[in-house]
Amino acid sequence: MPSFRLVERFAAFLLSANFIQAHHVERKAGSPQTALRKARREQQLISKRLLRDDASEEAEGGCVAMILGETEIQHFLRLAQQGTEEKERERALVSLRRGLQHPETQQTFIWLEGSMRTLVGLLTSNQALLQLEAARCLHELSHSEQSAVAEACLPATSYLLTYLSGHSSDFIELCLYTLGNLIVESEAVRRQLLPQGIVPALAACIQSPHLTVLEALGYALSQLLQVKEAPEMIIPSVLGSTLPEHILRLLQPGPKLNLGVAVEFAWCLHYIICSQVDNTLLISHGGLSTLGLLLLDMAGAVQRTEDTGLELLACPVLRCLSNLLTEAAMEVVGGQNQLEDERVVAALFILLQFFLQKQPSLLPEGLWLLNNLTANSPSFCTSLLSMDLIEPLLQLLPVSNVVSILVLTVLCNVAEKGPAYCQRLWPGPLLSCLIGTLASPDIEVVGQSLELLQLLFLYQPEAAKDFLQQSGLQVLERHQEEAQLQDRVHALQQTALHQ
Repeated sequence: MPSFRLVERFAAFLLSANFIQAHHVERKAGSPQTALRKARREQQLISKRLLRDDASEEAEGGCVAMILGETEIQHFLRLAQQGTEEKERERALVSLRRGLQHPETQQTFIWLEGSMRTLVGLLTSNQALLQLEAARCLHELSHSEQSAVAEACLPATSYLLTYLSGHSSDFIELCLYTLGNLIVESEAVRRQLLPQGIVPALAACIQSPHLTVLEALGYALSQLLQVKEAPEMIIPSVLGSTLPEHILRLLQPGPKLNLGVAVEFAWCLHYIICSQVDNTLLISHGGLSTLGLLLLDMAGAVQRTEDTGLELLACPVLRCLSNLLTEAAMEVVGGQNQLEDERVVAALFILLQFFLQKQPSLLPEGLWLLNNLTANSPSFCTSLLSMDLIEPLLQLLPVSNVVSILVLTVLCNVAEKGPAYCQRLWPGPLLSCLIGTLASPDIEVVGQSLELLQLLFLYQPEAAKDFLQQSGLQVLERHQEEAQLQDRVHALQQTALHQ
């Protein structure tokens, strides 16, 4: 696999910058949360979380939970409600909760008259342990893939919302994950929660000092922001709250940055930006500068250690930056909200090197950002040339067709800036690379190569002469019969011959 030899010279530059601070992030390898974040990153799935206490499961004997019928459910509910000892009542709810891990038990439970009313009554009792176990039962129900089960939990949602202002961080965390699961499954749940004030409740939660609460909050909010009616009914309320400024605060690099929390809120920010409801507001709150500094911090982190876990954070951060850069408002927002050329480009290439070695699937994300950086900015194009980053960019061409197209697009962005830029692109390894991409069976790769060659021939006539000397016309002849390429191939042939 190719390596970035030239990029190493920029590592010390980044690490010496005063905004890069050493910090430690905690990550539980192989945890369900990590796996689900990865699934959402790779497939953009709306996922559900199941929060279970492994220690409690082991203490309960580690036995397989049994499917419960109507009689067993009624028995456990009656014991939980009327038992003479608190421990006995708690054990009954534990048994019910374990049974509710089965879809069959869940179906029986929701159709059993009075079962949900009894469970909600236990949730609102004044005994903390019973409340917690009742909430755990609801959490098991919320994880169901059947919308009928989620809608059966409607009577509990207003209480779960109220408990977000409580004092127990464990209980608040459980309520948040349960609400997050219910939100995504049922439109009826969302219709009930919105007028009840779920957005203000989440905005209040974001000031919690507990990292577990913040991570759960990020999950619940991300679920809410992904639903189909979010752009019209939810995101305007979110943008009108204090949530955006607090989200950006939690993404600021430094010793307090927590990876799990940052990942969740970076995805939240991504969904808000993609809605295009009011991205200028995010820019005015310093969104570009915050994300730019975070990008720099991530580049510094991957230089310090091999196993950072930051690939989970990189994807949403790169997407957020890419999409914010497309806002026309960026042109009129000055000063601290602008990205600084050389630092951002150097950081991005260090991350591209890291992705190439550790996570090739993220290369397109980084290259899409580079495309958006260079599309309308001569200064970013100058940075690429002045830091000798064209050759490292060309080394990515063999990775995949998608990567090839993005690399060629970035080079087109540079070439279209005019003769001075094309003069610095040529000569060099670019000609042999382009002759190679012209031989690709992928029409889009060939098409983008033709686009780049046309710009080079226009602004740098020497390129056309070199192309002819390297038997370029014979390579072009392979594509004369391709309907989608015929016109461009002919135009390029004429340009090359008349230079």
